[in-house]
Amino acid sequence: MAVVEFQGATFEVDEDGFLQKFEDWTPAWVDFVKESEGIKEITEDHQKVIDFLQDYYKKNGIAPMVRILSKVTGFKLKQIYELFPSGPGKGACKMAGLPKPTGCV
Repeated sequence: MAVVEFQGATFEVDEDGFLQKFEDWTPAWVDFVKESEGIKEITEDHQKVIDFLQDYYKKNGIAPMVRILSKVTGFKLKQIYELFPSGPGKGACKMAGLPKPTGCV
């Protein structure tokens, strides 16, 4: 297990850079991940996806399937990839503080 320090916060991450504990998520984590994702600024659309992922995870204990994410947020898969270049699993879930989704490469 690795430890990442950023903006005065410390985060424990797995071998793929996902937070070990969802409870450790902070806005500083978003700032850290967005740099590695090549995202310059978090927009309302980014935040809409992050908020949905976190709410779904709190209620269900897993990340939603992509079609649920798309349906609820109203974003087509192409738009989600435009927001999160590495995809809904690797980029969006990581930024939201969720564990790496099953089946995510």
